[in-house]
Amino acid sequence: MQLSHIFTRDTAAALPAMAGSVLLGALGGMLAGLIGAPLPMLLGSLITVAAMSIGGVRIMGRMPGVPVKTRIFFVPVIGVTIGGAFTPDILSEAADWWPSLLALLVYIPLAHLGGAMIYHRLGGLSPVTAYYAAVPGGLIEVIAMGEEAGADARSLVILQFMRLILCILLVPLGFMLFTGGAVGSAAGVAMAGADAPVGLLDAVILLGAGALGAIGGRRLGFPAWVITGPILVSGTAHLTGLTQAVPPGWLIGVTQLVMGVSLGSRFAGLNARAFGHAAALALANIAMTLTLALIAAVALQGAVGERIEAVILAFAPGGVAEMSLVAVSLQISVVYVTAHHVARILLSVLVAKTFAGWIGTETP
Repeated sequence: MQLSHIFTRDTAAALPAMAGSVLLGALGGMLAGLIGAPLPMLLGSLITVAAMSIGGVRIMGRMPGVPVKTRIFFVPVIGVTIGGAFTPDILSEAADWWPSLLALLVYIPLAHLGGAMIYHRLGGLSPVTAYYAAVPGGLIEVIAMGEEAGADARSLVILQFMRLILCILLVPLGFMLFTGGAVGSAAGVAMAGADAPVGLLDAVILLGAGALGAIGGRRLGFPAWVITGPILVSGTAHLTGLTQAVPPGWLIGVTQLVMGVSLGSRFAGLNARAFGHAAALALANIAMTLTLALIAAVALQGAVGERIEAVILAFAPGGVAEMSLVAVSLQISVVYVTAHHVARILLSVLVAKTFAGWIGTETP
């Protein structure tokens, strides 16, 4: 990917608004931290920028947010961090994960069918729009498939992003209520080694893992390449003993902030009424899918040797980058969770394509 494709003239012109958005997002993150919210920089910035977007607030004449492509510089940080959790013990434990990986074959069609019924019967969406809006993974691929089939693009995009955002908001808050106290970064938990100094050689290896992993993952067509490529390269570097370092905690915090601002800006141009309708539908869908995730967790936690929180997080239908960041921040079996989310994306797209003929297409 050429740098000129990311840093365009329009991006340069938007820099003051971007800086203002990040600053306001950071203030929201600090406020979230003061009240003890989990993942404060992610959740606080997301809520702050989303509220500004819905309210029509402009910064230097522009809507708040950062360009989507800006995330490309930060998402690899999550992949490199997850790679730091690769150990010989993890590889042996992975052999016990097959029951929950197989369970995805049941979970995904159930979640997809249930979501489509909610969107069609309760939301009044057309069958085609409801079908693609309910796919529990593979956001970019699904949006492209839905638009080609004639789905309502605006409803499809809003509901798919609502799926990601509500998962990010509700899952950590649910864990906090379940445990009765602060969790993850709000409780002072950090990735092992995140506070250790990073030497020059370690920094070069980590930067190389992020860059080479992202470039290689894109060229090889990996799902969610911007995170899965760096995971594989970083994991290899850690398994072979090239480094034991991980990105520092402050960099993970900056990544949370950028992702929160980026997701919050997705609500730009959405009025309060449309937001309320989409939020109610997406909330009903998320309640259904998280209930299925809880059932899976209760049934599988003993079989896979993981905590119930890890299985819930592995089945929660958020984005792979976002849910992996939640796992990193909450220190919940990050490799196990990420492996399941990569599998969920692949299976979700496969199921959507397999049964697309049943739903047909829509003409304007």
